[in-house]
Amino acid sequence: MTSDVRVLLADNHLLALAKPAGVPCVPDESGDESLLDQAKAWVKREKTKPGAVFLGVVHRLDRPVSGCVVFARTSKGAARLSEAFRSRVVEKIYWAVGAGDLREEAGELEQWLLKDEARNLVRALAAERPGAQLARTRWRVLARAGGRVLFEFRPETGRPHQLRVCAATLGCPLLGDLKYGARTPLADKSIALHARALEFPHPTKKERVRIECDPPALPEWRV
Repeated sequence: MTSDVRVLLADNHLLALAKPAGVPCVPDESGDESLLDQAKAWVKREKTKPGAVFLGVVHRLDRPVSGCVVFARTSKGAARLSEAFRSRVVEKIYWAVGAGDLREEAGELEQWLLKDEARNLVRALAAERPGAQLARTRWRVLARAGGRVLFEFRPETGRPHQLRVCAATLGCPLLGDLKYGARTPLADKSIALHARALEFPHPTKKERVRIECDPPALPEWRV
């Protein structure tokens, strides 16, 4: 799989890759090769790095989600990128396809989310409760066809399953997302959620960096 790595950006401090759906960002209990494993192998090969390769994990995507992922190649880069994500100066743009009849064209959804760790499931609440986190998502419709809606999501917070719950709350659960209302799985077990772009301050240069990644070339994305 390492030979199939799609590099979006590589410099002395950053390595941005296009993550395929189904690949875990970091090693997990499945034992499957992770994007981090692939990224380290790429650095070792392309940069002829002897010994262990350092890559800092500064954010993640759920396993069934595809799109832009950035790793830090230095400890300075890791610290500064992690702070950028924590302080919400990273602009995140997602595309998604949901099934449903949505009349509105755009809006902002604010809701309290409570995660059930044992079931890895998030519930939207009408009011704050102990353990719940406030989530804010700006959304707009990019296209409609055949009972499907192509969304653009711009999350202002980074809560677990935030966009998946947002789509379900809007009455358009994401294709393949059985946890949140989809009727059938997708053939590759993915969900129709894609990290389209990331924009963030470069950890050492006085400039902002933008990386983009096209959604998968699959029938589900043709809206």
